Amino acid sequence: MRAKRIHQLPAADRPREKLQKKGSAALSDFELLEVIIGNGAGGIDVGTIARNVLKLFRSGLEEITMERLLSIRGVSIATASRILASHEFSQRHLLRDNEPLRGMADYIARLDDIRSKQQEYFICLTLDGGQRLIARRTITIGLLDSVLAHPREVFVDAIADRAATIVIAHNHPSGTAYPSRRDVKFTQQLAADGHLLGIALHDHIIISKTDSFSFRQHHFL
Repeated sequence: MRAKRIHQLPAADRPREKLQKKGSAALSDFELLEVIIGNGAGGIDVGTIARNVLKLFRSGLEEITMERLLSIRGVSIATASRILASHEFSQRHLLRDNEPLRGMADYIARLDDIRSKQQEYFICLTLDGGQRLIARRTITIGLLDSVLAHPREVFVDAIADRAATIVIAHNHPSGTAYPSRRDVKFTQQLAADGHLLGIALHDHIIISKTDSFSFRQHHFL
């Protein structure tokens, strides 16, 4: 049986009306995507677009990129931007952990998605005084020069978050997880800058496809 389009549904069952009456928790993942996407485009109804976007989400969060979203018929740059922005906002502000991050295993659990990235991702985790995650942010992607990131890019959001400490991480798309001279020098500079700002650099973690390296565990910090 062909799925009904939104205008064919009773008013009370339409995603926006349902959200208004019952709250967002009452909506399925599919219905939430329909609300975010808004309208169909290019002759494709919003329900078809939402189903195809949902398939992409279910294939893994690493697949949620601008390029992959734009490959779906009916998804415009504006629609893809809304989806990516909604996802990033939830990652930053809504999906906070209540439990403290107590060690390497907890950090890796929140960083493991960059293990398979083909480009170098530089990530910053901001933590409160109880070592609970405030936010995870991607600072830079696909670096072409010898600098992982400028310290101000790392600390500007940490200051806004009122973070007590930060954990930084990046991946080595090819090769081992062992730090380069560039990595060591950058980490030392960032630790010094954090000391001046009162935001401690708790660890720097390097992730490769098969391994990981902690500066703290190896007494580099």
